[in-house]
Amino acid sequence: MSIISTHHDPTFIRRLFMKPSARKIILDMLLGSEGQSMSARDAITSCSWFGISENNARVALVRLSADGLIEAADRGHYRLTESAHELADDVATWRIAEQRVRAWTGEYIAVHCGALGRTDRSALRRRNRALQMLGFAELDRGFFVRPNNIESDAEAVRKRLYKLGLEAEASVFVAMSFDPGRQSRLRKLWDGRALTRSYKVQREKLQQWMARADELEPQTAAREAFLIGGSAIRAVVFDPLLPEPMVDTEARRVFVDTVRQYDRFGHAIWRKVHALARPTPSLR
Repeated sequence: MSIISTHHDPTFIRRLFMKPSARKIILDMLLGSEGQSMSARDAITSCSWFGISENNARVALVRLSADGLIEAADRGHYRLTESAHELADDVATWRIAEQRVRAWTGEYIAVHCGALGRTDRSALRRRNRALQMLGFAELDRGFFVRPNNIESDAEAVRKRLYKLGLEAEASVFVAMSFDPGRQSRLRKLWDGRALTRSYKVQREKLQQWMARADELEPQTAAREAFLIGGSAIRAVVFDPLLPEPMVDTEARRVFVDTVRQYDRFGHAIWRKVHALARPTPSLR
């Protein structure tokens, strides 16, 4: 049972204890490893703590390798491939997300996708992922916007969107002076109050868990740290980084600081349980 007081949040409980796949566990661990490789034995052990068999873990390693997402780093060790690092490197920047933010002058960054096709599902997934990761919302069909308060300028946003999967044919530009109707709809594209509430709620859950984690068995602590931490990091990765007065930016900063602290805390737990799981060399 989770030690977090979540009896008023049943959806959180369902997400927390939803069994992840071997593929997700291995990829998430490599994404969080900051470029370090992972042994097949550690991957198998980690999967076992989620009720996943050794055979399924090995099959996941083989398929991830066949898909070009991981590669052999050494005998029995794996790392992300160079192509997988393009997304992984951007995801890893969640730790410095606040450094991307600058003062907002009321302008918006706009992306026009009207001329792009929608039949290529793979391209559409990459496009939508790029737009979501940078906090864009659809104002009109095929026309996405966000406040112009991230990166150094529009060119930096454009390059990052293209790197994340947006087609180069898409137009990326600065927009302002919207008509009254669109101005009204712009204010409703993001729920700033809900975001501010979520910063505070998630921060408190992380802090409560860390305060009582030593009451858990090591494997239970590792499992919960993985699931809770993954959810928190995803919230940071996909946060739209809205400016004041749309959200409470100080509440966001404190939340991200807490996620960084939790991430370090969780990595320490995983290092400990992996060390405990490895066989002790015999002395002769």
